[in-house]
Amino acid sequence: MKKNIVFLFSLLLVSFASCSFINKKFENPDKDKLLMETLFYVIKNGHYNPVDINEEYSERVYKSYINYLDPQKRFFLQSDITEFEKHKKNMGEYLTNLDVSFFNLTYNRLMQRQKEAEKIYKDVLNKPFDFSKEEVINLDYENLPFSKNEKELKERWRKMLKFFTLSNFVIKEKEEATKKEKDANYKPKTEEELKKETTETTRKNFEDVFAVTSDMNRDDWFGMYLNSYAEGFDPHTTYFAPDLKERFDRDMSGKFEGIGATLQKKTEGIQITSIIAGGPVWKGKLLEVDDIILKVGEGNKEPVDVVGMRLEDAIKLIKGPKGTEVRLTVKKTDGTITVIPIVRDVVEIEETYAKSTLVKEGNKTYGLIHLPKFYVDFNSYKERNAASDMALEIAKMKAQNVSGLILDLRDNGGGSLKAVVDIAGLFIKEGPVVQVRSANGSVQVLQDTDKNIQWEKPLVILVNELSASASEILSAAMQDYKRAIVIGSKQTYGKGTVQAMVNLNQYVRNSNFDLGSSKLTIQKFYRIDGSSTQLEGVKSDVVTPDKYKYMEVGERELEFPLPWDKIQSAKYTRWTDNAKFELAIVNSNKRIAEHPTFKLIDENAKWLKEKSDNNFFPLNYTAYKKQLEEEEEKTKQLKNALENASVVKCTPLPNEEEQMKTDEAFKQRRTRWYESLEKDLYVEEAIKVLNDLAI
Repeated sequence: MKKNIVFLFSLLLVSFASCSFINKKFENPDKDKLLMETLFYVIKNGHYNPVDINEEYSERVYKSYINYLDPQKRFFLQSDITEFEKHKKNMGEYLTNLDVSFFNLTYNRLMQRQKEAEKIYKDVLNKPFDFSKEEVINLDYENLPFSKNEKELKERWRKMLKFFTLSNFVIKEKEEATKKEKDANYKPKTEEELKKETTETTRKNFEDVFAVTSDMNRDDWFGMYLNSYAEGFDPHTTYFAPDLKERFDRDMSGKFEGIGATLQKKTEGIQITSIIAGGPVWKGKLLEVDDIILKVGEGNKEPVDVVGMRLEDAIKLIKGPKGTEVRLTVKKTDGTITVIPIVRDVVEIEETYAKSTLVKEGNKTYGLIHLPKFYVDFNSYKERNAASDMALEIAKMKAQNVSGLILDLRDNGGGSLKAVVDIAGLFIKEGPVVQVRSANGSVQVLQDTDKNIQWEKPLVILVNELSASASEILSAAMQDYKRAIVIGSKQTYGKGTVQAMVNLNQYVRNSNFDLGSSKLTIQKFYRIDGSSTQLEGVKSDVVTPDKYKYMEVGERELEFPLPWDKIQSAKYTRWTDNAKFELAIVNSNKRIAEHPTFKLIDENAKWLKEKSDNNFFPLNYTAYKKQLEEEEEKTKQLKNALENASVVKCTPLPNEEEQMKTDEAFKQRRTRWYESLEKDLYVEEAIKVLNDLAI
């Protein structure tokens, strides 16, 4: 089964205060063995559904680990795999015996094969590609066998590099034609010039790929090894090395302390790839995208050279507490080198947070709130979180006297369990929101106990196949209460498990190592009607076609998911002001069935499925260009249909309208969002459903 989508934001408890199953401390001078021992004990004793450490589990771990090491089968030979497979049934034994010999074997072999592959790609790119030759490349990596020998591996690399180069060549060719159309005096580059340029582009891209790979140290690869053992229990139980845990916390809270830029390692230094609006770099206007950081100094201390340094190590030097100064030696895009002082500050990633807009429809005004994730600061729930922000956005809507509300949960992969319960409470008087079952079979019903209702008017929730976990809890609860009509894909993602973040260091005695954390599946959640969302997700009341309709997406496509089941229903009272629900659903389904653009979207989804199933691509220029033109024409039909559909009119809330007058970056972000919503057929249909509910 394919792991099409990996969700970083699983449904998480805000804290995991105690692990009663831990009754001893671990002490081992060998970091690898100490980490294995601690992680395995925590997972084995704390997991919701621990598995037997047998041959079946061993084969799960082996398969996952080899896929981590070489997912596109670019490095290992079949002889390596044959040697490795002798250990396939012993992975569980290696875990219980704290034996890292198999990891050492595979790690050393991978380092060897990567060095050989680096030489191969350089040798291949030293010879020109023949784009007139009739040949194809197979990109079905999952079913592709490993190369039998070095000759076959080199041929695989040749085809892959040719494919990237051919793709870039066709793009460059189009760019030259566009320049000529705009300027009759422009002299387009020759075919030979373009071939040389695109070959160099491919070379530079793979230099960066291997630079990133070489940036990874042994601990990074050992983390993948441990993850293979963790994911053998279920796809959401994982190991987080210290750096990854820090990144996870940042993504969940939507903020961090630093300079406000995203970085990428390059051979010549650390490159600025984007600048976060509102951060110190953005405010200072001294750094630009593509500037290269050469050295990092803390205040008046001697600067440290970061050229060739691991990206994570360079980031540690650049980040720091609010109010402290970092001095960056930077090579600007014009080639000049300068030292730039920056005072670090709290940087908020605005796109993490809830945002809203007013939508005009005739003489009525509706509200739309987009919630990208159920974010929370794990260190303090009193800090900014999804629930408190949602309450504020709803208050703004009430002040504008909107007639109905759309809650957009599309692509929302989940987040905090407490946040979703608090948000559900904004829409109901009181009652159960979700049931949580622990490994011992005990069931806890999480309730909204606040009798106040923040929003009483009609509510529509938008979802898709990528709405997962906490999104599914909220959608399911509102559906069970008949409080909202759910519009979207046939079903949501289907993740019905609860994770806790466990700090491994608390179980170790006298250790100088930071062992990181484990994200551990400790519970399953169930709808208040007793059914699980695991695998089955939430079925939309109104099903709309989208690009994922025929694709393999969701929990059911992951390796080793927990099964679907059902428990007893909780006691709850349905919303009474829902007499128009059935008629609104019937009307909506009829509109969608007759809508020409929705029909086109459905046809396009079928075509995308066919396209995704085709893993063979021509390496002949004429054949590749013909295939590309056919695909572009197909895509253009849908794009034109969507572009020409000006379906709704969005206007900012009064406070944001004022902010847009003085904050250009905010204005640009909001304007782009409004433009996308105004051509959004799903929002248009949600408005029509709200109209039906208000009749």
